[in-house]
Amino acid sequence: MFARVRAFLSSIILFLLGLVLIFSLVYCIKIFLNEQNADIPIYRVDTKKKEIALTFDISYNERNIDEILDVLDKYNVKATFFVVGNWVDKNQDVVKKIYDRGHEIGNHSYSHPYFNEISEEKMKEELESTSKKIKAITGEDTTLFRPPFGEINENGVKVCESLGYKVINWDVDSMDWKNIKDIYIIDRVAQNTSPGSIILFHGEGSNVEDYLDSIVKHFSKSGYSMIKVSDLVYDKDYYIDSSGVQRKK
Repeated sequence: MFARVRAFLSSIILFLLGLVLIFSLVYCIKIFLNEQNADIPIYRVDTKKKEIALTFDISYNERNIDEILDVLDKYNVKATFFVVGNWVDKNQDVVKKIYDRGHEIGNHSYSHPYFNEISEEKMKEELESTSKKIKAITGEDTTLFRPPFGEINENGVKVCESLGYKVINWDVDSMDWKNIKDIYIIDRVAQNTSPGSIILFHGEGSNVEDYLDSIVKHFSKSGYSMIKVSDLVYDKDYYIDSSGVQRKK
């Protein structure tokens, strides 16, 4: 009698343990799949190569572009400039200058709105309008988009991706837009950068030729290659994890 009860209880326990195991496995698979399909921007690239990307957001009163270009030329470094369409309207010659000196032009919207606050139709209008303006100057399609203020939700990312764009944010913010002392900008960038980093700069920071020169010199001496975003990110067979790191499958 007791033997039968023990056998029955043992079978119940084994059954329950089996259910727990199945549910745990399903949960882990779900987490793994979500981890590999995060609809968020690329903040950094997972790579062992000492490669990083310098990026510059160009939106309004960009008074230091010549100084930026001179520093980049000095060290033979190529960067990515994300430009706003209504700035392009008034500065086509500057866009051409940036492009002719070997740098990459990315899309930063037309009017710099919060993408979380506009409709899908408006998102597409902002993207396509600016891309057409860039292509009219460079002759090339633009496939990189940086959302204004770095803010975009999952639906916005999906809209961008449906139009063929990779959404690019950053993992290192120089804070140059705050016009803080050069030493703080230099230290902030040097201390937080690692292989695969995407670094954010702006075109209006004061003394940009000084802090940018020091930063580029530092990374050059440290064995880093500074390349365009399109050369840093993976073009296929990749996924973006929940931390915004683009990884090879």
